[in-house]
Amino acid sequence: MATKTAVQPKRHTLNKSTRETLIAYSFIAPNFIGFTVFTLVPVLFAFILAFMKWDGVNAMEFIGFANFTRMLRDKNFIQAFWHTIVYVLGTVPLTLVCSLALAILLNQKIFARNFFRTVCFFPYVASLVAVAAVWNFLFNPSMGPVNQILASFGAETLPKWAAGKNTAMLTVILFSVWKNMGYYMVIFLAGLQGVNPELYEAASLDGANKWQKFRNVTLPQLAPTTFFVTIMVIIQSFKVFDQMYMITQGGPGTSTLVLVYQIYNEAFVGTPEYGYASAISMVLFALVLAVTLVQFRGEKKYA
Repeated sequence: MATKTAVQPKRHTLNKSTRETLIAYSFIAPNFIGFTVFTLVPVLFAFILAFMKWDGVNAMEFIGFANFTRMLRDKNFIQAFWHTIVYVLGTVPLTLVCSLALAILLNQKIFARNFFRTVCFFPYVASLVAVAAVWNFLFNPSMGPVNQILASFGAETLPKWAAGKNTAMLTVILFSVWKNMGYYMVIFLAGLQGVNPELYEAASLDGANKWQKFRNVTLPQLAPTTFFVTIMVIIQSFKVFDQMYMITQGGPGTSTLVLVYQIYNEAFVGTPEYGYASAISMVLFALVLAVTLVQFRGEKKYA
């Protein structure tokens, strides 16, 4: 009697290339899902919301470009826009100069160099709440050490710093520079490590002094690094919020009101106006996008 051989079902196996591709996607999937849920979807929703009127309770109402035309009549928005520009113009050059100067100084063979590098970097990693509290104490108009030192030197009119309308923005700018320059100092230090020492030797043989070496050797070699730091500081400055919140709360009055703080006020203070807040965020997005486009063009220049 003939026996029938059982037919085994054909098993489909993935080839090695497909398996490796799936493994790679499995590693990036959590980050991609998180980016989609917490960044991409909210950005798209904010773009749609910019053309709506919505308080978070009632139904959304499409109002077209009314939110954008409202900005032209909104005194707070105009002030916030120009205060943001002033903050950027004040913070960017000071941060570049201070961080580069620190990097050049701490790139030399000096005593306790690593200690001073750590001290300069510490404000960047320290808690913003803690350093803001210390800063407010140091620059307290009535009993702060800074004003006491100025008074000991004979200053008759002492600045009010964060409490004065004319000095509040300057106070926040100085605070931001002090807190962030250590981070950019590290980036400049990395750039200085890549400068060919033979260039300095050749400049010395030609009789160049320290200033000539800095201008003709150091700065040209640091051009890509300087460009990168400039873009990063500009973008960070346009998005400033935490410094204003911790130091001045946008005041006195509206003297330190910036775009992100205005967005916060419209969306979370008083009656929410999410549509108008989203429209302001789109203006901020356009500013940051313009800087990013400049960055792309600059990358071609330094490639």
